[in-house]
Amino acid sequence: MPPPPPPPPPSTGNTINAAGLEIIKGFEGLGLTAYPDPGTGGEPWTIGYGHTSAAGPPQVFPGLTITRAEAEDILKRDLTKYEKAVATAVTRPLTSDQFSALVSFTFNVGAGNLQASTLLKKVNAGDFAGAAEEFGRWVYAGGNVMPGLQRRRRAERALFRSENWRQFL
Repeated sequence: MPPPPPPPPPSTGNTINAAGLEIIKGFEGLGLTAYPDPGTGGEPWTIGYGHTSAAGPPQVFPGLTITRAEAEDILKRDLTKYEKAVATAVTRPLTSDQFSALVSFTFNVGAGNLQASTLLKKVNAGDFAGAAEEFGRWVYAGGNVMPGLQRRRRAERALFRSENWRQFL
């Protein structure tokens, strides 16, 4: 009789873990006054931990200010959208670290880019090693390689692989 198959990885509960949250906060930074997107030097305007009007309320405009508590509330609300996007797009069981790395990635690049990505195709095919290598392809803004995005993708890749991601913050 053949040995039983290995058990699937633990379920995530479809919420980002503390490590994923720390990656998002660390790379997005906290802006209590609205600022133009650093990747484009203009639109979209951003506030809090990377919140833009595209994510939902509040609408962000030049001169808008918020408190730290409001930034935390906005981030929590925004994250539910990205957690749902990852949970909906992924067809394989994920570890908490894999799920959280994908939420951080999706928070940064958008749900549409996740859905169209080779990274997602590899996750859904069960090629987790190949998927981890795909993070490094998402380091461009305005056609230029951005060192901050390189570090962020290294952190997300490390978290996806349950490795030391803190070294990249």
